[in-house]
Amino acid sequence: MSIPPIRTLTLGIAEAHPISGQSIQEVGRLLKQASARFTDAGYEVQTVRLSTRPIFDDLADWSPAALVRYVRDLQEMLDDAGVNYCSLGTAQAARPDFPLERLDVLADLLIPTSALNATIQLATVEDGLRAEAAMPAARIMQRLAQETAEGFGNFRFAVLACMPAGSPFFPAAYHAGPTSLSIGLQGASLVAGALQAQQGSTKHALALAQITQKVKAFLIEQVMPVVKLGQELAEAHNVLFGGIDLSPAPLGDDSIARALELAGYGPIGTPGTLAVAAAVTTALKQTGLPTCGYCGLMLPVLEDVVLGQRWEEGLVNVHQLLLYSAVCGTGLDAIPLPGNSPAETIAALLLDVATLAVRLQKPLSARLFPVPGKQAGERTTFTSPYLTNTSIQL
Repeated sequence: MSIPPIRTLTLGIAEAHPISGQSIQEVGRLLKQASARFTDAGYEVQTVRLSTRPIFDDLADWSPAALVRYVRDLQEMLDDAGVNYCSLGTAQAARPDFPLERLDVLADLLIPTSALNATIQLATVEDGLRAEAAMPAARIMQRLAQETAEGFGNFRFAVLACMPAGSPFFPAAYHAGPTSLSIGLQGASLVAGALQAQQGSTKHALALAQITQKVKAFLIEQVMPVVKLGQELAEAHNVLFGGIDLSPAPLGDDSIARALELAGYGPIGTPGTLAVAAAVTTALKQTGLPTCGYCGLMLPVLEDVVLGQRWEEGLVNVHQLLLYSAVCGTGLDAIPLPGNSPAETIAALLLDVATLAVRLQKPLSARLFPVPGKQAGERTTFTSPYLTNTSIQL
């Protein structure tokens, strides 16, 4: 099989906001060198990204207007440095002393920019769930749907629950501690390769233990060289190696749903799906590799052709994806909702995700996508090559 693409090389920096132009230039140079090194080694590097400390922690006394001016300047600095993705960190709204009125400015920071991502942490292991933060988060999703082209601003915003710092994947990434380099793969093909090899010519369902064993072994074999190169790069640049997030991210036809169906239990959404998801996730957790982030299945409806088909066929819905998240993955990701979804409905979904995360003490997130101008039962009409069109349901 071909080498899986590297979805992201993410550099998390220790510098507090406001970040200087000189620092952004240094970030750009380091990421460019890291990307070139992986490319020379035969890997396709799709993106390089910058993850920062939570902006609301560092700039707690800044006015909304000052924050807007700063992020506009930051966008220009990122453009100059050739860095197309930057996380502003997470708003730690789960903390009882976090002023929830500060959340309203998040939409104003994201709408006029293109590189910037941000999140709201609705729950943590230490503080539990702060339910009253769900409505401000839902209103941000509504604004991003209506005030960005095709509602794409919601791809740069998510609600987190029990999510630690250090993930390479956006929009969930935020940073804490010393500067570090982390890696995220487009790894759906790795799961597919492992299960295809195990399945061979038979059409029988694979034993769950076989699924775990084969995926684990295949991941170790394929990913170890990536980790070693990442560690060498980090050492050469005098930064920490933050680890690799083994979550098998899909993209279009490179489908994690198709990969899971190779296990022989039928289409995603039919009986056996939960068991297969748990078996694969067990493999992700047992490689012994230095990991970070979710290390669970990503099931983004709008970014996976087969999953989008199963959604349209009615085999998969929001509640099933939440069920699968209980044993495997990242929560609700790239979910197409009616454009007129009430804030109360969106907030209730966010509370469901956060409640599950707190109860299970595991990181989950919600990236919901109200599609402007579309109603339940209609179909999306995205023109982006990175999105799959499917039906809209709630």
